[in-house]
Amino acid sequence: MNSSPHTISPQADILSHDPRGLVTELLAVGIALSATDNLTDLLTLILTKSREITCSDAGSVFLVDRQAHPPNLWFKTAQNDTHPELSLHEFFIPLNAESLVGYVALTGEILNIADAYEISPAETYQFNRSFDDNLSYRTRSVLVIPMQNTEGEIIGVLQLLNRKIRADIKITPDNASDVTVAYSHWEEAILRSLASQAAVSIERNHLLESIEKLFEGFVTASVQAIEARDKITAGHSERVADLTLSLAQEVNQQAGVGGFGGAWFDQRQLQELRYAALLHDFGKVGVPEVILSKEKKLYPLQLEIIRQRFHFVRRTLELECNQAKLDYLQANPHHDPDAGTCDHCQQLRQFDHQLQAQLQELDRYWQVIEIANEPKVLAEEPLGILQELTSWQYKDINGRLQPLVTMAELEQLLVRRGNLTPQERLAIESHVTHTYEFLRRIPWTSDLKNVPIIAYGHHERLNGQGYPLGIADIPLQTQMLTVADIYDALTAADRPYKKSLPVGVALKILHQEAESNQLNRDLVLLFEQKQVYQVLGHHQAD
Repeated sequence: MNSSPHTISPQADILSHDPRGLVTELLAVGIALSATDNLTDLLTLILTKSREITCSDAGSVFLVDRQAHPPNLWFKTAQNDTHPELSLHEFFIPLNAESLVGYVALTGEILNIADAYEISPAETYQFNRSFDDNLSYRTRSVLVIPMQNTEGEIIGVLQLLNRKIRADIKITPDNASDVTVAYSHWEEAILRSLASQAAVSIERNHLLESIEKLFEGFVTASVQAIEARDKITAGHSERVADLTLSLAQEVNQQAGVGGFGGAWFDQRQLQELRYAALLHDFGKVGVPEVILSKEKKLYPLQLEIIRQRFHFVRRTLELECNQAKLDYLQANPHHDPDAGTCDHCQQLRQFDHQLQAQLQELDRYWQVIEIANEPKVLAEEPLGILQELTSWQYKDINGRLQPLVTMAELEQLLVRRGNLTPQERLAIESHVTHTYEFLRRIPWTSDLKNVPIIAYGHHERLNGQGYPLGIADIPLQTQMLTVADIYDALTAADRPYKKSLPVGVALKILHQEAESNQLNRDLVLLFEQKQVYQVLGHHQAD
């Protein structure tokens, strides 16, 4: 609803003096709105430019929150030239027709009020004077504009107060009537156009926020998928992301003094780096789960099958011993009781001694298998005994000769360090390529397009001896991710195939790898000197 037209003196109508300049200003505002991504900055810009164009002393912006129950208006920002020190926190007011902004949000009408104190009591809406009373202020002219998107939905309200005759005037209860004028219909039209443009920008911002939330949800779900398949390394991705971001922020601090070639990462690049760190191991979803969760050199089912073979051989040896005794007694039924010694007893004991020797040898082999199955450096003696096993055979229930331990099982047991065969290690290493192939198929926004490349190189080394490509030209972001990844792998809670290392030992290993030109030496020094590891709650004394 509009109040009656208010006549503005020529000297007060600032906008009419330079219409070409106004058009230029509006174009500049449009460009600025399109270039602003942060919602707070966007709303501040909308309010600032609206006040500048209309020479308004004060104003505020409200957004409609229809997700609330019941829906309400969300106060987002306010400005006041007379009281620039004013700082208001965000708050909500009911979405009803009793307030000026509520009325406009519900009806879509513009309110152009010459004097807020002279609103007819018959009107649904009324002006709240509490702000004026508390600050000894006087609100007179008011212009409230709905911000409507392209579908005509009202997503917010722009409220301007006190159209001044000169920009530098401070408003008081005494001078408000003399230095303020009502908003013209022309200003209504201009502000309606600007408000509509602002609504589109706000919606675009909401869309970007939705995309951000979508990416966040995708990344969270992806990390959960990784950890569901590889419970041994649960929490690794989040810790690596925390370490990498903390190290990147320290690199930013060094940019001012020329460190790292003056490299500096803005918020979008830091977000890109965070996503890459969180997703760097996502390719593990393409690695067989039995390999990911492998704790020892043999898989549990393999060890159980070997155990059953040993039990079978033990029972077979016992049966063969008993059968040999029976055969002997049947072949030698006569016994001379007057003889000084019992030939039968001697022979039967000999059968028992032979059986015990065989069983002891079998037990020795089993003990060696249990020792060799542990994921640690294998000593020479167990290695030699394992080689003996290649000649051990037994007859199965069909009478066919079978190896006590197969060549495939021996290959796994003969791994000198760790618990993976060369083929299994290649399968694990393939997760890097799987990660890249998966991430590069995602339609990342332009400021996140490097996520696949950053994640791809986290196992490359500066001396070209990493994998999968064996390249030395590695982005700085990836180099930071690599330092964080190695540190966490060294210090993470005990895993079946390794013990957790203290911080000091882990740092020593990082320095050793830097000295051999595998890692960026400056990054390792910065990691240690700035105690980046403290982001995980670690300390040198740990």
